[in-house]
Amino acid sequence: MSMDALIRQEARLIILRALEQESDGRLNSELLRQALEHFGITRSRDWVHDELNWLASMGAVAIITANTVRVATLTSKGSDHVQRRLVIEGVKRPSRVEA
Repeated sequence: MSMDALIRQEARLIILRALEQESDGRLNSELLRQALEHFGITRSRDWVHDELNWLASMGAVAIITANTVRVATLTSKGSDHVQRRLVIEGVKRPSRVEA
């Protein structure tokens, strides 16, 4: 697997986890870009938009556009992936919780 594919899979998981941590399950693309940067994935907002579009095509998020940003909302399918109840191919699998 290429490094680009590994980074995209990791970024998708980071996005889903960031949304899962929000009480309303929503964040805008600029805040998600900053969250990715915190994990060493420095990409443009357009790149984040592409990943959000991919996640939306898989049913993991719903997206609305607000001016120059997109607002992503976690769906039950996206939450199920984060909670390890199902697997979305193309998104890194979350680690098991250590006891």
